Amino acid sequence: MISADNPLAVPSELPYELPPFDRIADEHYLPAFEAGIEEQSAEVRTIADSAEPPTFENTIVALERSGRLLERTSSTFFNLTSSNVTPVLRQVQATVAPRLAAHSDAIHLDAALFARVRALFERRDELGLDAESVRLLERYHRDFQRAGADLSAADQARLRTVNEELSTLSTTFQDNLLSDTNELAVLVDSAEELAGLSEDAIAAAAQAATSRGEDGRYLLSLVLPTGQPSLGSLRDRALRERLFTASNERGKRGNGNDNSEVLARVASLRAERARLLGFENHAAYVIADETAGEASVATEMLHRLAPAAVANAQTEAVELQERIDAEGAGIELRPWDWAFYADRVRSERFDIDSSALRPYFELERVLVDGIFHAATLLYGITFTERHDLPTYHPQVRVFEVFEADGSPLGLFLGDYYTREAKRGGAWMSNYVDQSRLLGRRPVVVNNLNITRPPEGEPTLMTFDEVTTAFHEFGHALHGLLSDVEYPTFSGANVPRDFVEFPSQVNEMWSLWPEVLSHYARHHRTGERLPRELVDRLLASQLYGEGFRTTEYLGAALLDQAWHSLAPGERVDDVQRFEAEALAKAGVSVAAIPPRYRSTYFAHIFSGGYSAGYYSYIWSEVLDADTVEWFTENGGLRRENGDRFRRELLGRGGGVDPMEAFRNFRGRDPRIEPLLARRGLTGA
Repeated sequence: MISADNPLAVPSELPYELPPFDRIADEHYLPAFEAGIEEQSAEVRTIADSAEPPTFENTIVALERSGRLLERTSSTFFNLTSSNVTPVLRQVQATVAPRLAAHSDAIHLDAALFARVRALFERRDELGLDAESVRLLERYHRDFQRAGADLSAADQARLRTVNEELSTLSTTFQDNLLSDTNELAVLVDSAEELAGLSEDAIAAAAQAATSRGEDGRYLLSLVLPTGQPSLGSLRDRALRERLFTASNERGKRGNGNDNSEVLARVASLRAERARLLGFENHAAYVIADETAGEASVATEMLHRLAPAAVANAQTEAVELQERIDAEGAGIELRPWDWAFYADRVRSERFDIDSSALRPYFELERVLVDGIFHAATLLYGITFTERHDLPTYHPQVRVFEVFEADGSPLGLFLGDYYTREAKRGGAWMSNYVDQSRLLGRRPVVVNNLNITRPPEGEPTLMTFDEVTTAFHEFGHALHGLLSDVEYPTFSGANVPRDFVEFPSQVNEMWSLWPEVLSHYARHHRTGERLPRELVDRLLASQLYGEGFRTTEYLGAALLDQAWHSLAPGERVDDVQRFEAEALAKAGVSVAAIPPRYRSTYFAHIFSGGYSAGYYSYIWSEVLDADTVEWFTENGGLRRENGDRFRRELLGRGGGVDPMEAFRNFRGRDPRIEPLLARRGLTGA
């Protein structure tokens, strides 16, 4: 039994069931998990052992309604382990991860329960269900099969063991990476070494050092990808090399945070599990449930793009080396030089100074006058900040979201700054899933990792950070505008290779003239970003696509290599495996490391993108085609937004995603807009 004093024991009474962060303490989670597992186990047992013949209502809908305590505990807890973790939460996660894996297996491997699901599935055409209910029944049946419900008792026993170990390893990988990322942040003794950075960036580095007890010094924190934002600006080549090396060395230094053995074991266990479930390898298992359907289809697209991307990157490398030689620097282009000299070539070619753009991209204006403004124009929704609702950290902001007619829609939380208790990268997640069945409206959160400026100073963003903010809000819209019956299908609960599509579409509005002119204003003077600078920025967008596509493909093909391992195939040397995989895929370019190396590739070893990192460019095919549709149909118009919402965003996973795309676009997607966007017309 869970104590009545535990805030997680009952649904939150706050608006939209926002978790009562001000009342939840670390010690509340473990008993809530234990009670939640026990409660759902009893609910499932009641369903499975019912003497009543199975019906959609007493089996499938009952399963949808089960586990509310566990669900609200998990959603709150796992959001915080990503964004505001404590030593206690880490310990709880290590404890509950294998228990949750065992609990999931206990449900999906329950023979009596699966028999009821299978009986309904076999009679699905006779049940008189609406389309979303039929899809839910099919989803449950497929999930049970993919979880091993058809396996022998011996194979099921082995599967349970594998799943428990994988859950523990995923937590270990995440913890190791966070610790090593914090340990490897680069300390600098003098401001002179930071020449090239803006004044506010230097001030932020000073504040970051002070927060670690290093007064008078400067700290360059690491973000998740290999490439670090400061590499484009720092003039001190030795410091650039230090920063790049620190990023590149995460998780492979042979210390207590080394992830090499962890990830190799993860890959091995996933391969074994795939074979148990009847698949050739983990990639085949994962992609069978995605829109691509087969691993070969996904990898074929990646291999099709690679030669043109690498050719473009090599052309760019020659240009950068010429720029270096023209300076008489007497050096060979290395990974820590690329961003620095690319910025200079871009500046000369397009007269664009990245640092000169930052004063026009102040966070508050980007958020309110850019991101929110575009959403209002497209979908009619409005945002009101709520200062009366509790948050899990003082930096987090809460906005109530309303429909055009003033009716409530949901809550949006924004958590934009980096901190040591927060994992790297940028992401969207849900605290509460929308569901008509459960009478719930959504609560969603966006996380970024922008360096926080000193108190009282404005938060000035790079254009890449602006694009990321628009991207993540596209995910938030997927959650906020969800309009489904069942929580299984809420918002972004769609195939992994479709989930990035709406977010990538939302990036387009960052440069749409009527949006850009509304938010891109100098933070001191209020002057709009000059039109000629906008034109040059637009013209410069294609420059560097060889590098960007190559580093992305390196990571995506590395993901496929790890998850194409056959059962029993052991990797003893992670670095050699990685090098050979990149060379074999044709994306081994000395000056362009993959966006993520294996030991800090959190997307695939502690996140949900295993064998699915290809999904970014797979979704971009749909995105580029959709941008073309918006452009052809007048762009930022309410009727266009309403159509996109009705046919795609609102449908969540309740319809086949490619059917939803065809309903929106009127045809199958074409790859040509993507090739043109990335300058890969020779692909």
